[in-house]
Amino acid sequence: MLHSNRHRIIVVGLCWIMPAALFAEGCFAAAPILANAPYEPPGTILQSDWQQVPAGLHGAFGSTDRHYERHKAPDTDGSTAWSGAGWRRERVSAQIVVWTAAGAEQVRITTGPLRGKDASHIPASSVRARFVRYVLANGKLIPDVLDTIERLDIAAQTTRPIWLSIDVPDKTEPGVYHGKINVVSKTDAPLTFNIELEVLPMTLPLPSEWSFHLDLWQNPWAVARYHRVEPWSKEHWQLLEPHLRMLAEAGQKCLTTTIVYRPWGTQTYDPHGTMVRWIRRADGRWLYDYHVFDEYVKFGAKCGITRQINCYSMVPWTNRFRYFDQATGNYNFIKAQPGTVEYERHWRPFIKDFVKHLKQKGWLEKTTIAMDERPLATMRKVIAFVKENAPELKLSLAVNYQPKARIDVYDLSAAIGHPLEASFIRQRTEQSRPTTFYVCCGPARPNTFPCSPPAQSTWMGWYAAGRGYSGFLRWAYDSWVAEPLYDTSHVTWTAGDCFLVYPGRRSSIRFERLREGIADYEKIRILRQELQTDSNPKSRAALKRLDSVLAEFTFKSAQKQPCADAVNAGKKLLTELCRKFQ
Repeated sequence: MLHSNRHRIIVVGLCWIMPAALFAEGCFAAAPILANAPYEPPGTILQSDWQQVPAGLHGAFGSTDRHYERHKAPDTDGSTAWSGAGWRRERVSAQIVVWTAAGAEQVRITTGPLRGKDASHIPASSVRARFVRYVLANGKLIPDVLDTIERLDIAAQTTRPIWLSIDVPDKTEPGVYHGKINVVSKTDAPLTFNIELEVLPMTLPLPSEWSFHLDLWQNPWAVARYHRVEPWSKEHWQLLEPHLRMLAEAGQKCLTTTIVYRPWGTQTYDPHGTMVRWIRRADGRWLYDYHVFDEYVKFGAKCGITRQINCYSMVPWTNRFRYFDQATGNYNFIKAQPGTVEYERHWRPFIKDFVKHLKQKGWLEKTTIAMDERPLATMRKVIAFVKENAPELKLSLAVNYQPKARIDVYDLSAAIGHPLEASFIRQRTEQSRPTTFYVCCGPARPNTFPCSPPAQSTWMGWYAAGRGYSGFLRWAYDSWVAEPLYDTSHVTWTAGDCFLVYPGRRSSIRFERLREGIADYEKIRILRQELQTDSNPKSRAALKRLDSVLAEFTFKSAQKQPCADAVNAGKKLLTELCRKFQ
């Protein structure tokens, strides 16, 4: 799963610490935190930080580029006024921080409409404020979870961020809008924060129509395990629907499906099962049960994920393929390497039957056989085998090396540290072949870990635009660990590497900032089209400025300079260019 498989058993004294995958097999799984009642780890209070804080609940606008420590009074300019700008259909974000030396009970947030000229307004339903919860990541308390709770007690000598989201309706008249956010509690005087939002004269497409090719892998087995429901039960589908809709609202294009058992072995806390049941009849012939696969594909489309179906995988990490043997009533395994007679004998009847099934369902054109981080020599054998036996079937591949020769696959993603040649990217995108980049357990920066500075998530969209990529891949949307609302750590991977959102349809700071970068990618595309079709010399100069800013988004520059600097400079230019169309 874009990583190597390195699970282990650690002995600490006389206590065995089991690999996460073993817990996921059965009764060892820890009881989940209830979806409506998360809790946070304790932290160390630095008493000296609070000696100069006056009594009462305090608040100010902070920066969306910062993580605010829970047990430290925040360093802000004290401003209770914020101003920003956004397109119609854009989600604009801001961050408030509140803090108290003595504690505050039943703190809650009220929002109202934003008023413009005459009767124009942005309704209160488009303005959302959420408390930010802290989780453990690499032994530190990190603010990341955007909680759904309506009220919260704030402990003495702690800080609590509040994440503000404004979804600008598509019919909003351009202009300046004003509103207020109130933070009230049972114990303290209310706090009022003033908002000024400039709605610019441009409109984003609906997320379903964004050109950005977003591929965040899903793990429905993690959702079932965490909520203690049977996979594919009525309760499971009910939990999955809002969860997948949140992903679709970020412009997700790909539905992650599995056609073999455990395509990535046991490297996640909840190993993936298979959505296709392989059955070997007593007479030796094969039967393939596509029931779960069909239901999941239809369900994904219902939730808004309709562009592509990625099927993992013809090259699983273990090269072991499970099937049910009707003659014995047992599950057995076949181990076969690509390119061998055994491998081709096992896969040939399946891919022919699978193509036939996909044609019947009308899904063939948008389905790919997906593989990741397998050696190039192995990939070439599989590619040749599929093209010979099922040439209609598309292929998707993620590579963690610089290909010395061009790979003939439909959907190609390259690790950020091994960028594809600009001419190759351009050639593929002109052929409407998705060509993306990915980050995973590395690099340390830029990335989308809970500990990563938030602007690094937004940087991904800008980097894609600057390099000419058609999108971004991340190896997991929701492969949760045992208690993701408490501790994001994993046995093997960097904390939070396996997921971007939390149970109970809880978004995160990094997921919102990633979505923001994707919207910026769309804005860049739209503005570029406008400027290219305008013969005015000023438009040509503006396009040159945009290209100059985009050229700053390189992997090398992200190692040396804060990503927030480049992102904010780019955003400032987009706003300036957009105003020219007024």
